[in-house]
Amino acid sequence: MGPTFPDRRAAGRELARALGHLAGPDTIILGLPRGGLPVADEVARDLKAPLDIVLVRKIGMPGNPELALGAIAGPEGQTRVLNAELVSLYGIDAATIEAQAAPERAELARRRELWGTRLQPGALRGKVVIVVDDGIATGATMRAAIAAVRADHPLRVVVAAPVAAPDTLDQMAQLADEVVCLSAPVAFTAVGKHYTHFPQLCDEDVRAILAAAGSGSAVTGRAP
Repeated sequence: MGPTFPDRRAAGRELARALGHLAGPDTIILGLPRGGLPVADEVARDLKAPLDIVLVRKIGMPGNPELALGAIAGPEGQTRVLNAELVSLYGIDAATIEAQAAPERAELARRRELWGTRLQPGALRGKVVIVVDDGIATGATMRAAIAAVRADHPLRVVVAAPVAAPDTLDQMAQLADEVVCLSAPVAFTAVGKHYTHFPQLCDEDVRAILAAAGSGSAVTGRAP
């Protein structure tokens, strides 16, 4: 079986059609950078909704950074979620968790400064917020993003992705008010395997997408 989507933007256009029922003046689209932003951009264009981002970073396991110990989100990395099972199984203490989180918090600060984008407190209150990524594997970063968005008291939180691991999708359904996913293959391995063209995005790609979407949006409270 071949890849499901040609590229992120094609996936975003298809995802937008599945999200059409959420179009409205109180809907805001938030992409998880970097890879989720092109998908989110297509959704925002189709739904004619403001686009912004959720600053979020995975916390890797000591000695195995690809395995998600948890994730942090928010402008200061103030929202943190952990994989309690891994913490318990490996007896990871608070100091070790903070040591793993510190460089990711620094990277969030760098991105915030470089991208010039930050949701102001209260910007999501009473809104329908669609949080978009290009795919959901372990779900660590999405869980942190949901927690950060929830802290701003939106009306509803919707998780949307073109592809996801089936078990992770079940977890998302417990955290979000609605989950929209186009494909949840049993043989899910990695997000990129479900795309024909899946390049890494750079900082300039993010800046260009946000600039084209209209920086300084009064609706989202995006910082200049």
